[in-house]
Amino acid sequence: MSEARNDLKHIAVLAFPVATHGPPLLSLVRRLSASASYAKFSFFSTKESNSKLFSKEDGLENIKPYNVSDGLPENYNFAGNLDEVMNYFFKATPGNFKQAMEVAVKEVGKDFTCIMSDAFLWFAADFAQELHVPWVPLWTSSSRSLLLVLETDLVHQKMRSIINEPEDRTIDILPGFSELRGSDIPKELFLDVKESQFAAMLCKMGLALPQAAVVASNSFEELDPDAVILFKSRLPKFLNIGPFVLTSPDPFMSDPHGCLEWLDKQKQESVVYISFGSVITLPPQELAELVEALKECKLPFLWSFRGNPKEELPEEFLERTKEKGKVVSWTPQLKVLRHKAIGVFVTHSGWNSVLDSIAGCVPMICRPFFGDQTVNTRTIEAVWGTGLEIEGGRITKGGLMKALRLIMSTDEGNKMRKKLQHLQGLALDAVQSSGSSTKNFETLLEVVAK
Repeated sequence: MSEARNDLKHIAVLAFPVATHGPPLLSLVRRLSASASYAKFSFFSTKESNSKLFSKEDGLENIKPYNVSDGLPENYNFAGNLDEVMNYFFKATPGNFKQAMEVAVKEVGKDFTCIMSDAFLWFAADFAQELHVPWVPLWTSSSRSLLLVLETDLVHQKMRSIINEPEDRTIDILPGFSELRGSDIPKELFLDVKESQFAAMLCKMGLALPQAAVVASNSFEELDPDAVILFKSRLPKFLNIGPFVLTSPDPFMSDPHGCLEWLDKQKQESVVYISFGSVITLPPQELAELVEALKECKLPFLWSFRGNPKEELPEEFLERTKEKGKVVSWTPQLKVLRHKAIGVFVTHSGWNSVLDSIAGCVPMICRPFFGDQTVNTRTIEAVWGTGLEIEGGRITKGGLMKALRLIMSTDEGNKMRKKLQHLQGLALDAVQSSGSSTKNFETLLEVVAK
């Protein structure tokens, strides 16, 4: 199908260059491009992010990556401080995107007809307004965490009212949020916007989102009906179009370390799977406690370890556990969690991992660190009943052993799996041809590319 140049749709896609943000956005763009082959998608992110996202030959003729400046000084050496890297990036925006977008317009020979972006990149709303085209942001985290951002003033007011109360006191902030405690509120909501680029970004995003033609989300309506009702009163054009792990799974999910073959040799629901995502590094004390727990635990385990296991883990641990354990630098997580041998998932409870857990029906032991992870953890434990937060919120040998026993050896674990089976069923229904996520995607497609 071909159309005249004047009818060509040219969509700008602005990505937030952090590991957990780029893949969902590109996943959505892939799906849109498959349904709108006549449209051109210009995808903007940093060179490092694009090199990872577009490292494979995937035949996406109507999606082209363009690099934007990351703002880092020449010869910058990353020392593990992600906030510092993000501060440099934000100082470079929005000019870095504007420059790259001008190049794309010249190459394609067509102005942009729509601006898509990660919701964090609030300034995309200004770009769209200047061009008189729709802005379509994608929220890649949980619905509940976005509602807290939109209701920051109310959150602050409620928190001031319980300032002298215990940290584990529940706060009735919004309908359906009665299980939330003060300690579950993302700390980023309380940072000074003058001192924190991230806090300023959240504030500006919250103000900009009502301007969006549509706000898309990597979730499904049936997962959190209370949140859906609240969104329809605050953002009427909020569309749940996921989970992406079911609507558009990664077609290049290889298994270089033979994890699936190893799992084939294990008993059903017997394996502990451990992964804290692609950004988080465990504090040394917690890493040592985790190692001790795995040494003593009789359960087999698969650990997706960020870094080089042979260099960063004790040789004695690797030698002692080599028969029952497998430690690798990367796993095909969704395939792992859908394997019958996996019995429990030890995780940071990032949103992508939460959705993977639902897709695989695997209970979670959560150790949250930042952002939406605390809200996700509380939702998993107190609302859905599909997992638990590790005792004390930090990994200790005793706390992890206790959590493993509860999920793997008691009826509580079985109850969690049954609840996950229910959520999995709702997710599968949502992505069917007549499901809520499929209908919402068709609405999104009309806005973006028709």
